[in-house]
Amino acid sequence: MAKAITPRHVDYAEWYNDLVIRSGLADYSAVRGCMIIKPLGYALWENMRAVLDRMFKETGHVNAYFPLFIPKSFLSREAQHVEGFAKECAVVTHHRLKLADDGSGVVVDPDAKLEEELIVRPTSETIIWHTYRDWIQSYRDLPLLINQWANVVRWELRTRPFLRTAEFLWQEGHTAHATRQEAIAEAERMLDVYARFAEEYMAMPVVRGIKTPSERFAGAEETYCIEALMQDGKALQAGTSHFLGQNFAKAFDVTFLDQNNQRQYVWATSWGVSTRLIGALVMTHSDDDGLVLPPRLAPLQVVIITIPTVEEPQMTVARQIADALRRLGISVEIDTDDTKRAGFKFAEYELRGVPVRIAIGKRDVEHGTVEIARRDTKEKVTIASERAPDYVRALLDEIQRALLERAKRFVADNTHYVDSFGDFERILDEQGGFVMAHWDGTPETEALIKERTKATIRCIPLDHVPEEGRCIVTGKPSHQRVLFARAY
Repeated sequence: MAKAITPRHVDYAEWYNDLVIRSGLADYSAVRGCMIIKPLGYALWENMRAVLDRMFKETGHVNAYFPLFIPKSFLSREAQHVEGFAKECAVVTHHRLKLADDGSGVVVDPDAKLEEELIVRPTSETIIWHTYRDWIQSYRDLPLLINQWANVVRWELRTRPFLRTAEFLWQEGHTAHATRQEAIAEAERMLDVYARFAEEYMAMPVVRGIKTPSERFAGAEETYCIEALMQDGKALQAGTSHFLGQNFAKAFDVTFLDQNNQRQYVWATSWGVSTRLIGALVMTHSDDDGLVLPPRLAPLQVVIITIPTVEEPQMTVARQIADALRRLGISVEIDTDDTKRAGFKFAEYELRGVPVRIAIGKRDVEHGTVEIARRDTKEKVTIASERAPDYVRALLDEIQRALLERAKRFVADNTHYVDSFGDFERILDEQGGFVMAHWDGTPETEALIKERTKATIRCIPLDHVPEEGRCIVTGKPSHQRVLFARAY
């Protein structure tokens, strides 16, 4: 018998792990720290990828693909970058195995040592900027707007499916520009793309902001981010966009002739989101019965269950409704499995987060009706069967809207404004959530707060309202509040 899902109030972390496995999003791998993304989880990622890919192309970007392996010497060219990723790098030293002399198995062939060791990409700035040196010669080659969909490896010691794994899927944009202003505008534009995707498709409200110097991406001059709040009161960084300045251009000697025939270093950005978004989606909306998926991303939007299964005339009505829904562009499936009872099926589709369920029994056929249940609130209605397609189309829009509004209320109810360190600690310990507080702007105070409370400055909100105040730790003057939280 399958293990029941641990309730959120008992153990939130265990609830999350149970739900990811039980719902069929992912499974554990034979390789420690890695996961297997199962069909439901991968279909969800495909839907996310399709929407984001369209949004990227609408803003002028094109896709390419760069090698998985990076020469080790490339990382050493940008000092901050190598320092930021050195502890997470997987290194390839040999290119061949051989049978052990005693026949006990295979061993590394000492004669197959690589002339230069290779890094399994943790991110692709170095190999891409090495390539851009050949691609960019003149201002006519700019801007260069490239994205790639890929996997990366960061050797994490403490992992959790989707949230933090040794290997994960993502996209990474890498762009080159003629001016500083153009590059900054690009980084801000892509942050806006991420925020719109999170809110319009994931139904997940986010705070847009910039990271403090200590939290910036390794090698960036500025890191923009979107921060989301999960149901347990912890923050999750859902996407980042980096203004890289000329750091990588100088490290890899990427220059261009400007319109005045002067040689200049190019200006750069990079930006990315990953399969971590699936974890964010789970923790934003789901409940103790399973996944709750927003209709715009759900791999299956509607399931039709006939009672009894595959019996006419229920199946005739089911096929008519399914055909009508498909003509409306809605994904639908008729459950034809006659080995399970209806109640079991209801629970299974709730576990998988299907937004709408339609049930058709003998009496429904006699009365010309169907029962429609929505996953988010569990509410049910009985309506005329001929009205079902149009009703479901409107219901899917309503569920999408309702999920976003519910999540917004949660963020509003769990955003706290404090003016003393005592209140800061109390709120974090008793309630969690976002905490808006004054900070004196020094890395020393930032580090002290993190050490004492495990809370970090998630971002300096871009929509902040200037406000004079005093740092909650040092009492020094502060001109605005910043966003603190404990985070994943």
